[in-house]
This record gives sequence, C-alpha cells and structure tokens, in this order.
Amino acid sequence: MLDLKFIRENLDQVIENTKNRQVAADPRRVVELYDRRNQLLQETEALRHRRNLNAQEMKQKLEADRRQQLMAEGKSLKAQLSDMEKTLESLAAQLNDELQKLPNLSHPDAPVGRGDEENLELKRWGEPRAFSFPARDHLQLAQELDLVDFETAARVSGPKFYYLKNEAVHLDLALTRYALDTLQSEGFLLTITPDIAKEEVVEGIGFNPRGEESNIYSVEGTGACLIGTAEITLGGYYADQILEAADLPIKMAGVSHCFRREAGAAGQYSKGLYRVHQFGKVEMFIFCKPDQSEAMHRYLLDIEERIFQGLEIPYRVVDTCTGELGGPAYRKFDLEAWMPGRGENGDWGEVTSASNCTDYQARRLAIRYREEGRNRFVHMLNGTAVAISRALISILENHQQADGSVRIPAKLVPYTGFERIQRQNRT
Repeated sequence: MLDLKFIRENLDQVIENTKNRQVAADPRRVVELYDRRNQLLQETEALRHRRNLNAQEMKQKLEADRRQQLMAEGKSLKAQLSDMEKTLESLAAQLNDELQKLPNLSHPDAPVGRGDEENLELKRWGEPRAFSFPARDHLQLAQELDLVDFETAARVSGPKFYYLKNEAVHLDLALTRYALDTLQSEGFLLTITPDIAKEEVVEGIGFNPRGEESNIYSVEGTGACLIGTAEITLGGYYADQILEAADLPIKMAGVSHCFRREAGAAGQYSKGLYRVHQFGKVEMFIFCKPDQSEAMHRYLLDIEERIFQGLEIPYRVVDTCTGELGGPAYRKFDLEAWMPGRGENGDWGEVTSASNCTDYQARRLAIRYREEGRNRFVHMLNGTAVAISRALISILENHQQADGSVRIPAKLVPYTGFERIQRQNRT
C-alpha cells in the first residue's frame, strides 16, 4: 500500500497515477477518511485525558457532592469514549478498504496505456524461424507425439486441466532442474513452497482472494487459498519481521504448483497449455534496500533472458504499460516468446515477467530492515524463472521438425537424457 502521508501531500500525483492504472479507486476519499480519522484520534486522546484526570481526582478525599459529580462525569466520559472508539474502529476499517484499492505508483518510464497493445518493446533476441514445412501448433504436436491429454483431464478434473505424458514429463522436470541450477549458481536460496497460503498473506502480496473477479481458488472454511504463484509464499516468508541491512539483498527461488481460475480469460490464444488452471513454475524473489531495487529488477530480467536464450527461443522484452501493470507493480518487464503456432503466421506470447513492487507489498506485510538504528520498509521484487506450461509451448513449436519430431535444446539434454521427441507406437 502507499504511505498515507505521501498520498495526502501528493494527492494530484496519486489521482493521475490511479487514472493511468485504470483502477477503480478514489484517492480523495482516502484523504478524507484519513483526515477524519486523525481528527477523531485527537478527540479520543483528549477524552482519555479528561477521563484520567477524573480518575485521579476520585482518588482524593472529596466532599460527597463533588464525588457524586465526578462519578456521573466519569460514567458519561466512559460512554462517550466507547462510542468514539467504535466510530474510530469503523473509520479505520473504511480507510483500510479504500487504501487497499489504490495501486502502487508507476515508474516514470513505464508507458502510459490501457491495454497490452500499448506495451513498449525494448529489445529482441533471436530470429523467428522460417519453416520449410507447414508449422504445427503445440496442440497438434502434443497429440501426435502423445504428450498431453486434455480430454481425460476434462472428465476427471474439468476443462483447462491436463495430463502430461511420456517425454513431456521428463521435459517438465528438466525445465525445473535447468532453472534451479541456473538460480543456485546465482546464489538464490532454493525452496519448494507450500501450495496454500493464508488469505491475509494473499491480500498482503496484492491478490484479491474473494469475489467473482478473483483469480484465486479459496479453500472453503480454512481462511486459506491455493496460490496462483510462489510470489505469494515467497513474499510472505518474512512477514512481520525486521531484517538486517547487512543481509540484503536476500534472493530466494521457489518451486510450486500454481492454481488460477482464469475467469474471463477465454480468447483465441487461451487454448491448449497457454491458459490453464494448474501449472508448475519456478519463481524468483528478492528482498532488498530501496537503492538496490532498480538494479535488482534488471538483474531478474537478465536471468530470464539467459534462461530463454539457453532454450534457443526467440523472444522480445516489453515494458508493460500502466493499464496492464497490476496493483503492486511499480514497473514490470515481460518476456514474450515467439510462438509459431499462434494464429496463421505466429505471434508473441508472454512467458515470464519481472516486477519491481518497491515497498508496496512490504507495507502490507510489515517487512522492514534495520539500518543506523531505524526501521525502514524493504523493496520486494519477483520474476518468473520458468513457467513450465508456456515453456513447453515454446519448445514444441519452435523446435519442431519436418518429420513431426521435436528437437530438445542442448541445455536440456543432460536433464532429459534424450535429444529428440519422436512419434512412437506406444501400444
């Protein structure tokens, strides 16, 4: 969340940012509630002071009339204070609700725009392949090579679930190991995180765990949710803790399943493995000092690029526009891989993102660091090392061969144990 004093002192900037982020929130209402709360706090403190003076005088030797007068006054003060505290509690709840709606500030260089068509392309790596044969999409390749079973999964679990089969299982595990080995060499602490998080942690990271618009699966009766990303469980790791400045930056990696409702996500590019309800992912997370976060953001992007260069997948990097940022992000870079099976002539598809969330999440989760005798909020960043399902699409479509087989990138061969996926008679 944003600092309340900052909002009050920079209201026009916050209003403009909220407009650019396409968020239904009211910064003016936040300031109004903040001022009312502050005024009521002063009035409550004054009333408590009067009650204390009343109690102190009651301890003295007093005439009967004065004691009766003080007793009546004390009873009145108690009732007034009770009413005022209830009003204060209600005001604080309203203020918190309105404050939670406000998005983070946006980086000055983040392009202002409404949708992903207004994202700014920053660079490209690799050249989309010119096929000498009709290129297949990943669904056709997966069916012909017996790698994915959507029909059975739909009967067992529902639409947008799937079984990975045969060589695809090895490829899934190879991608995970490849990403983890890359991150271990960079000094990341490797973890396998829980797949469930408490609602307050989910909210603290900036996800909405409830309602029709939520992308999160709630676990009924538990106050917990299935995570949509290990950003949630990694980000909550140090909730309500104070870190030492000398220990920063802290770099963590998390392997998890990710569960997403994908409500309203239907579209021409949502078929197959691109938008599914469950997938595996290796996530990166960094806790750092404010003066480190810009460099750490570029560092996460650099790792993502090296991973996809190793997979020999052409990609482009885009600077995400304000309307597509999501509440917690100050700035977000997306890696979009070339997917030959998209549309008639191929197209770009998002495969990773890297976000600098500054202190927005840290304020909500109370994660601070100690330096020179003062406690400050850390900056928190996250990035996708590899989202397995989308990496599988990229590999199948970019490395398909004329005979229907798929070549395995050289970086993955030591993990898979084979160099090619070929059609086989598995009966």
